[in-house]
Amino acid sequence: MSNITSREIHLKARPVGMPKLSDFEVASVEISSPAEGEVLVRNSWMSVDPYMRGRMMDRESYVPPFQIGHVLEGGAVGQVIASNDPSLKVGDHVQSMFGWREYAKGKAATFQKIDPTLGPIEAYLGVLGMPGMTAYAGLMRIGELKDGETVFVSAASGAVGSVVCQLAKAHGCYVVGSAGSDEKCDWLVKTAGIDKAINYKTCGDLNKAVAAALPKGIDVYFENVGGAHLEAAINSMRPFGRMALCGMISQYNDTTPTPGPNNLIQAVGKSLKMQGFIVSNHFDMAPDFYAEMGKLIKAGKMHWEETVEDGIEHAPDAFLKLFSGGNFGKMLVRVGPDNAV
Repeated sequence: MSNITSREIHLKARPVGMPKLSDFEVASVEISSPAEGEVLVRNSWMSVDPYMRGRMMDRESYVPPFQIGHVLEGGAVGQVIASNDPSLKVGDHVQSMFGWREYAKGKAATFQKIDPTLGPIEAYLGVLGMPGMTAYAGLMRIGELKDGETVFVSAASGAVGSVVCQLAKAHGCYVVGSAGSDEKCDWLVKTAGIDKAINYKTCGDLNKAVAAALPKGIDVYFENVGGAHLEAAINSMRPFGRMALCGMISQYNDTTPTPGPNNLIQAVGKSLKMQGFIVSNHFDMAPDFYAEMGKLIKAGKMHWEETVEDGIEHAPDAFLKLFSGGNFGKMLVRVGPDNAV
């Protein structure tokens, strides 16, 4: 086959504070036919996620930083359009970390075949993908959830938080979540089925709002925001409560360090457990995750929302919306057709 021209998004400059569109640029590259052991994939959907902000900094972390002038990386799903490896055939749906581009070529082993009958293929970037797995590992292993406990989730309408909420409800828990709009709070109660939702932008004193919503205290807190949310959660934690520290998006764009919670001393007297985690350290839980999620989806007990930007050139816009509350549920970019072959 002849070479294919593919558009992709490069990091043009390292963001300082809040990222800007000028920190990104669209580039075109020529992609040749796959060599032995390789496949060529036409991406249909790609993901943007808050953790990518950390990779835009030139610092040591659990994943290498993005490089200036190079294509970014992230979750993507698409279809094989050319194969030179027997493990994948033309037409197979696959997921990979070759996002931020229209076409991806690489070793067949770097692509994972997915089952489009479990749900829409883009769900493998959300409830059936990394966000869903993050929710499952954080709640079940780090949070050590027990049936019937009380659970508080920050950023509860997001891609991770919404799955946490519904998993907890499936285990008979009393669940309260916070979100940044009345629309999101209504969805959490009426569709996701949680017990109460707090609009943190209009509730006034967050400490009082959390205490009022959870009068018996919190057994498990799933942390996605940090700052005032973490302080409010600590104030309402029950003895021997567990806090799964997934993310702290309120601090991702800080240019100077943010002071820690002023009530952290309560962790001693309450015998609290606070543990951060990275989902890649818990992939051994994948079989249990898919088994439980499959049952919930089939039973109509797992719901999700998506915000979609169309076209690879709008991927930076989609990424920036993560930090302004411009997304409802999973933020996705539709790169191409679901059926590329």
